Amino acid sequence: MWMKLIYPKWPKLPEQTEFHLPPHGPINFAANVPPDVELTFHDENRVELDLEDRPDVVALSVMLTCATPRAKEIAAAYRARGIPVIAGGIAVAIHKEEMAAACDAVFLGEVEGHFDEMLDDLRRKQLKKTYDRMSQLPDIAAVKTARRDILDYDLYTYRGVRMVDLVHASRGCRFNCPPCSVAYLGGRCFRPRPVEAVVREVESIDNGRLFFVDNSLAQSKEWELELFRALKPLKRKWISHPIEADDEVLQAAYEAGAWYVYQAITQPSDGIRKRIQMYRDHGIGIEGTIILGADDQTKDDVIRLVEFCLEMDLDMAEFTVMTPFLHTPYRAQVESEGRVLHNNWSDYTTGKVVFQPRHMTPTELQDLYYWAWDRFYGADGRQTKMARLFRKVVLRERAEGVQVLADGTLRGWVKPN
Repeated sequence: MWMKLIYPKWPKLPEQTEFHLPPHGPINFAANVPPDVELTFHDENRVELDLEDRPDVVALSVMLTCATPRAKEIAAAYRARGIPVIAGGIAVAIHKEEMAAACDAVFLGEVEGHFDEMLDDLRRKQLKKTYDRMSQLPDIAAVKTARRDILDYDLYTYRGVRMVDLVHASRGCRFNCPPCSVAYLGGRCFRPRPVEAVVREVESIDNGRLFFVDNSLAQSKEWELELFRALKPLKRKWISHPIEADDEVLQAAYEAGAWYVYQAITQPSDGIRKRIQMYRDHGIGIEGTIILGADDQTKDDVIRLVEFCLEMDLDMAEFTVMTPFLHTPYRAQVESEGRVLHNNWSDYTTGKVVFQPRHMTPTELQDLYYWAWDRFYGADGRQTKMARLFRKVVLRERAEGVQVLADGTLRGWVKPN
């Protein structure tokens, strides 16, 4: 059986620097496809898609809401020629009814230990419309090392430098932030992978720079310390979402290779000022993630927030518009108040205003979004700031006697058997 795995393209934020990370969802799915299935992978964000070929089955891995319209187009094109289409991923679970109508079958939830049933039904040509495993979370120890062999790394370079590889050390999150759907997808439950499994996966990746895509590493001090101490000998440098604001944890993170963190900044405060300074004191860079248009923000509040980011001299910042994604606490609120403007999912990029803000017009918020990017990056430009952050990691690697080649590999690194 030939299975063609497709990662549908989506509209990028033009304000961001143009680069492409190797996708994470498809390689995790691929780890659960048995070896007797011939699996090929196509990232439509990097290479134009051929819709005239004839695989035995098409599998769509859909991460973002704004990718669902394109996923439906791909499904329609293959199904029109009698080729079955299955789909899974975060966006499929969030838009399950819509995606089920567009595909022959959808898989909802985490795939580990559950995909065999769908595959058996596919082989018997008896696919069910929906395979719902959202309430049956697999044992986290069952998560396998992702199949990065399906990736063409020539497609994931920027100015000749290989992009970071994505890996996760945990799933789930004990928090329930208003714009986030993680609680719906997997419950408010932090599920750390066995540290030895994370180490094995990191060891298997021939890249000196990684991105831990966990929702937040700041979930358990004991686990963080165990993880960081185990990662230290591997000599990788990595990015993550927040780390515990604790001197012992941050020092362990730095020694384990922490390069920079994505830190949410919702308003100027002494607390966030202290946290940013703690990162900096421990040699860890900061990219602020700033949502504009929250219900407690006026136009002046947004301006003060951007100025605060400049005052704190963040290494980088990413500005997004508050977006009422389905199955989030914020969606429930604005929907009940009649403030959702439309459900054109292609515009749900976090770069376009799709709801009525509480304290300004949609146009005012959209203009503030553009202003925030221009104000923060100003004369420096995004590429200049990113180059400075990259230079820091290169200098640190050299000081520690580590050399990372342009293709991402560590000098002297040997792939495990």
